[in-house]
Amino acid sequence: MYVIKEEVISEEEVDFDEGTIVVNDLLVMIQALPDRYRLVFNLYVLDSFSHKEIAEMLNISVGTSKSNLSRAKQLLKKAIENRKEKLEKA
Repeated sequence: MYVIKEEVISEEEVDFDEGTIVVNDLLVMIQALPDRYRLVFNLYVLDSFSHKEIAEMLNISVGTSKSNLSRAKQLLKKAIENRKEKLEKA
């Protein structure tokens, strides 16, 4: 079972009503991320590895790991906002 850390995408970052985005929608959004962002996101958020561990596993710098996670979060935030807009128009 995967547990998503609360600090990954907080309600302050993305304002949406509970139940608007279902888990399946979020999983599809995660799968749509570019490989390098998705891999770091999954390792950090879902598997709870540290940036240092991810950097060692992927042969990248800690800074690159942090940057890729940040970019993944930005892309997910945008995808969630887009999904919310589509739901509001429907």
